[in-house]
Amino acid sequence: MTYEEAYTELQAIISDIESGEISVDSLSEKVKRAAELIAFCKEKLTSTENDVQKILDDLSKNS
Repeated sequence: MTYEEAYTELQAIISDIESGEISVDSLSEKVKRAAELIAFCKEKLTSTENDVQKILDDLSKNS
C-alpha cells in the first residue's frame, strides 16, 4: 500500500463517519481501520523524513 492509497482510504472513512449514516457495529470497524491507516501514514512520513535528512547530511559532508 502506498501513502496516497492509505490517505485516500482514511479520507473516505472520515467522510463516512461524518455523514452520520454508519451503524455502531460498522463505526467500530471503521475506527479500527482508521487507526491502522494513521499508524501506517505516520510510519511512512517518519521514514521519508529520515531518508531526506540522510540525503541532506550526505550532501553537506560532500560539499
